[in-house]
Amino acid sequence: MASSKASLLIRAQAVYTQAEGSEPYRAVAIDGEHIIGLSADSHGLDMYIGPDTRIIDEPSATILPSFDDTHTHLMFAALSQTSVPVHLAKDIPSILSMLRDRAAQTLPGEWILTTANWQEYNLVEKRFPTLQELDTVSTVHPILVKRGGHNMVANSIAMKLAGIKADAQSPEGGVIGRNEDGTLNGLLQDNALGPILAISPQPSTEDLIAGIEGASKSYAATGIGCVRDCCVFANQMPVLKATYDAGKLHVRVRALVAALAMKSVAEVESLLDEMEQWRSLDSNPWLRVWGVKFILDGGIEASATEEPYVGRPDHGCCGPTDFCGTLTWEPDVLVEAMDAVLRRGWRIGTHAFGDRAVRILLDVYEKLQKRNPNLPAGSLVMEHGGLAVAEERARAVRMGIPVTVQHPLLHDAAGILSEYIGLERDSHIYPVRQWIDAGAEVSGGSDYPVGGYGAMLSVWGMTTRQTVIGVLGPEHAISVQESITLHTTQAAKLTKEQDIRGCILPGRYADLTVWSRDPLAIDVSELRELQPRYTIIGGKVIHEP
Repeated sequence: MASSKASLLIRAQAVYTQAEGSEPYRAVAIDGEHIIGLSADSHGLDMYIGPDTRIIDEPSATILPSFDDTHTHLMFAALSQTSVPVHLAKDIPSILSMLRDRAAQTLPGEWILTTANWQEYNLVEKRFPTLQELDTVSTVHPILVKRGGHNMVANSIAMKLAGIKADAQSPEGGVIGRNEDGTLNGLLQDNALGPILAISPQPSTEDLIAGIEGASKSYAATGIGCVRDCCVFANQMPVLKATYDAGKLHVRVRALVAALAMKSVAEVESLLDEMEQWRSLDSNPWLRVWGVKFILDGGIEASATEEPYVGRPDHGCCGPTDFCGTLTWEPDVLVEAMDAVLRRGWRIGTHAFGDRAVRILLDVYEKLQKRNPNLPAGSLVMEHGGLAVAEERARAVRMGIPVTVQHPLLHDAAGILSEYIGLERDSHIYPVRQWIDAGAEVSGGSDYPVGGYGAMLSVWGMTTRQTVIGVLGPEHAISVQESITLHTTQAAKLTKEQDIRGCILPGRYADLTVWSRDPLAIDVSELRELQPRYTIIGGKVIHEP
């Protein structure tokens, strides 16, 4: 006789625990937040059924742990809930039409912002809209067209409010874009974003809570149970906490507080002072601060490479260049800034996409490891490592540096990336097969809004290497099981939670997904559109039919 009754019991065709050497089960029992039993007999846990037990009987279904997205941007998704949905546009006239529609409903002087999950290459014109085009929409509304996390295009009134004048010079590690005639075109990249970020409006607390609620439900509906948000601004932490307190946070969040656009140790020290108040979340199973996020090189159009770019479409250049991307920190200063973070006991995740950035980041991390010989494993993480070559992959493994990879980014951005770095290098972005074979600690994510989020969307991408311009680098593909592992057990290891989640075992958190079809048995081409019937986080049914 069971000593306690289950709050939830699920029967299925197969329960894949993800525990090494485990055979599939047929039933799982949950009491509150935790798993209390597994059985190879679909009715083997019926002794846990009580008057208040909910039973989900899905005899042909497959159960897996819920997935982690180890590098994504939940807060971007939250902020986009009410933004102009330009990601649906196919060309620039459609973007301008959407903006005009919003302007007609917006009071003069109020800002108009867009979603960021789109690529200019995928538009008919294969370029950004310009300041001049945005001014045809409105000169009485500040307009910001966002693309990913590294680019924005502003109209003239937004540029004026930000203090960016006609003679403004691009800052180190950033770009203020210009037309062929030398006039501003509204494009701002990387370290040039600071002035516009400082004045762009923040939604009300109520609106942002609603945005986080909607976005977290959307992640859960794709099978994701935990997000590692790699760009949370310090002033957004209170709203995340308020969302959790209100019972409206529907995925677990591991926040990396952003040191974005910072250039000095003093700025980072100030950020660390502000972060102290959030140590109280260390034992919170839903919302925690994972550490600090640094950015070492630019995005798609400015990742730091060893060899020059083949073109610079954002500068109107289509042909050989001498440009090798941008570093956003001076390495010696970055060592001091990161050392300050480590002395406070926080972890560090650093964006390094190009091969030169990967090499320099490992140089920085090596110096930090020498300064801090007792640094806990996993304190220093490489975010992306997109163009990491064999020598640097082996070096990262020797140093014990985990890496997060995001095939959805490659899928969506492959076309525009090929215009900058060429198809050959494009094909070798995210060499996941080689990372795994080298013994690296790898985990998977999306990098939304650059790529789309979704559990099986990511698995499909890593197993097929499909992109918007076809299959790239098939030699880097991995199996479905390996892909699932990168989002479950390996992801839990990255957050130092491998003993409490990532597997379906008694005593672990009841973070599960229920699938109508077995992802390990169907053709990989069908994974892209596969969505879970149920997503269960901490014993709560977050998503269901």
